[in-house]
Amino acid sequence: MKVVRNYLYNAGYQLLLVLLPLITATYISRVLTNTGVGLNSYTNSIISYFVLFGSLGVNLYGNREIAYLRDKPQEMSQVFWEIVILRTLSVILTFIVFLMYLPFSKYPTLMLFQSINLLAVILDISWLYMGIEDFKKTVTRNTLVKLLSLIAIFIFVKNKNDLGLYVIILGLGGFLGNLTLWPFLKGVVGKVNWRQLHLFKHVRPSLALFVPQAAISVYAVLNKTMLGLMAGTVNSGYYYNADTIIKTVLALATATGTVMLPHVANAFAKGEKAKVNQMLYDSFDFISFLTVAMMFGLAGLSLHLGPYFYGRGFQPVGLAMLLEAPVILLIGWSNAIGTQFLLPTNHNKEFTTSVILGAGVNVIINFPLIYFGGLNGAILATVISETCVTGYQLWVVRKMISFHLLFLNLPKYLIAGVLMFIPVFWINNSVHTSILSIGAEVL
Repeated sequence: MKVVRNYLYNAGYQLLLVLLPLITATYISRVLTNTGVGLNSYTNSIISYFVLFGSLGVNLYGNREIAYLRDKPQEMSQVFWEIVILRTLSVILTFIVFLMYLPFSKYPTLMLFQSINLLAVILDISWLYMGIEDFKKTVTRNTLVKLLSLIAIFIFVKNKNDLGLYVIILGLGGFLGNLTLWPFLKGVVGKVNWRQLHLFKHVRPSLALFVPQAAISVYAVLNKTMLGLMAGTVNSGYYYNADTIIKTVLALATATGTVMLPHVANAFAKGEKAKVNQMLYDSFDFISFLTVAMMFGLAGLSLHLGPYFYGRGFQPVGLAMLLEAPVILLIGWSNAIGTQFLLPTNHNKEFTTSVILGAGVNVIINFPLIYFGGLNGAILATVISETCVTGYQLWVVRKMISFHLLFLNLPKYLIAGVLMFIPVFWINNSVHTSILSIGAEVL
């Protein structure tokens, strides 16, 4: 029951993280127009690289280390402070590099506003609560802050000249959300001898997890950056809007990764190999059930849902969503195998290789696909990259687990998905799009 409860908490929170921008999207796309949305997407993709380097792979590494040591309070407390101080130093160094980059930026003012996201990394200790499997605190406090941010957007962002204010509100939401987690440290983390802290012993293992996160960022963010450079920031905005809807439904599946990682890591530390494998079979089957339904369902709705949702000027979003729908299944599977099995069982090398492979493929095929296909070319590059990641991970674990148990119910889900897709797609393209028609298709 604890795992189920934590999944519901984390699924709710991950859904909130993408659902709130989705709620504001219909408003923001009309107020800031496709130009403003594109500028925000492009500058946010740039700051994401600085956030990545400042984070130093701590979210995954810290989550796993806390899970290993949660039954040893004193050791856990010491590791917590070592990781916090190390990441603070990392963010400070990264921010100095950012200030050196700022004068060369095409949009220096917007980039300065986006830098709030980098400073917020210092305060992020969500990995601690994930490691001890206490998701309630993270979810409830951050939910309140995110809702306040939503209200602030509707109150203060009134026209396209308020783009900077919109970026500031989003950044402050993350900053304050992270800050609210600190008052709960008492009773979770004990006193430590500051002279006995050894910060730099965490550099090498955290960098080992930073590398795959950097690779993931390449094909998660690079498309938006390259679209902005090669095809204009408007196309970067289209990609962002299509990707936001895809990631909204995907959050329900990937939430299992954050919940299961500490649970599997703790079982692995106790030598319970059979339990670790069984948890993978159960989680993979659950994810397949969800993602097959979401992939076919969203593909059936996509062509008219995108333009209807975002408004005039966003017609390309519909086809982009249809082309990107397969990544729901692919990322769901790679999340189960990578985050819920390879990482907690210390198969870091295999996990890293898989995402580096995906990033490499993405970089290579991005140039021709974006050059010839623009927005849709970038989407296809993402799908191909995710296929490479998932395919390699399945090949790696072929001798560790049973594929028969892993894919036991998949044929049933695929048949049901296709039978659902056909009438939904037909209705979507035959009936005038409205809230009622969309509601009927969803049902």
